[in-house]
Amino acid sequence: MQTYRSIADVPYVRASVVTVGTFDGVHRGHQVIIERLLRYASSTGTRSVVVTFEPHPRIVLQRSSQAPISLLTTFSEKHALLQRMGIDVLVVIPFTFEFANTTAEEFVRQVLVERIGLQHIVIGYDHSFGKDRGGDEQLLRRLGVELGFSVERVEPVLVDGETVSSTRIRHALLSGNIEKANSMLGYPFSIEGIVVEGDGRGRRLGYPTANIELLDQHKILPGNGVYCITSTVDGVPLQGMANIGIRPTFTDSANIRLEAHFFDFSGYLYGRKIVLSFHKYIRPERRFESVDMFWSQLQEDRECCERYFATMSSELLNNSEVSDAHKRTES
Repeated sequence: MQTYRSIADVPYVRASVVTVGTFDGVHRGHQVIIERLLRYASSTGTRSVVVTFEPHPRIVLQRSSQAPISLLTTFSEKHALLQRMGIDVLVVIPFTFEFANTTAEEFVRQVLVERIGLQHIVIGYDHSFGKDRGGDEQLLRRLGVELGFSVERVEPVLVDGETVSSTRIRHALLSGNIEKANSMLGYPFSIEGIVVEGDGRGRRLGYPTANIELLDQHKILPGNGVYCITSTVDGVPLQGMANIGIRPTFTDSANIRLEAHFFDFSGYLYGRKIVLSFHKYIRPERRFESVDMFWSQLQEDRECCERYFATMSSELLNNSEVSDAHKRTES
C-alpha cells in the first residue's frame, strides 16, 4: 500500500476506484465498502484508492459545548488495518479549518477527479461530505454524469439487527459491552500504550500489574471495570485481565488508570510498548472493605477469565486484527 500525505504527491490515474471517509475503527461496515472497492478494482483492472483525513475532522471542528470525541483507532491502527485489507493507495488529507471550508462539489472536482483520478466511487448508505456536510449520493450521481464516473452505494451492515456504526461501537465500549463492540468491529478492540512504573501494590499482593499509559490521548477507553485481555510480548501470546478505573479500594483519586495482569508471566515490561486486546467484560470496579476481600476477588476474576479463554480458539485470542497488523507494519 502506497501512502501519500499530500494530494500533490498522488500520481494521477484516471482508472481509479475511490472511497472517502474517516473510517474510525475500520469496522464491519467500512470493511464491506472496502471489499466492494477491491472487487471493482480486481474486475476492471483499476487502482484502488482510500481517501481519509488526519486528524479526525471532529477533533479540529470541536466546539466547546461538545464532549471531546474518543477514537476507536489511532491513525497508526487505522493505517495498519487498511494496509492489511490490500488496497493500492491510501491518501491522507491533513484536515484543517481551511480544508473544512471546501465545498462538496469543489472536493469532487478538484481533488477526486482532477488530482487523483476517478472512474468509480463507492460510498456508504449515509455518506455525506464537504463543507457543512453538503455532499451526498445525489450530488455524486449528478457530477458523475457530467464528469464521467459511476457511483456505487453500499447498504448498511447489520449485527444482531442493529446497523454497524462507529457511534454505536463507542457507546458499546463505554457501557462495558465489549463483546458487542468486537462483533461490530469484526476483530477484538485493542489499546496501545507504554508500560509505566506504578506504586508496586499489585506485585506485593502477588498480582503484578502493568500500568499502561495510552499513546494517543484521543483513544477511547472502555467503561470502568475488569476485562479478559490478551497480548503478545516478544512473540509469546499472553492471557490476562485488566482493570480500568480509579482503584477505589486504595485511593480517593479520580484519575482513571489502565492496569493489566498477565497470567504466568514475570518479565520486565517498564518502558515497553504493548497492545492489549479486550475480549470480555467481567464485572464493574468496586470498593472492597479489606485487602483480603480484594485479593479473593482477584482470584475469582482470574478463574473467570481462564474459563472464558478455555472456551475460545487460540487463533481468536492470540491474533487481534489490530495488533497483528501493527506487527506487520512495524516489520
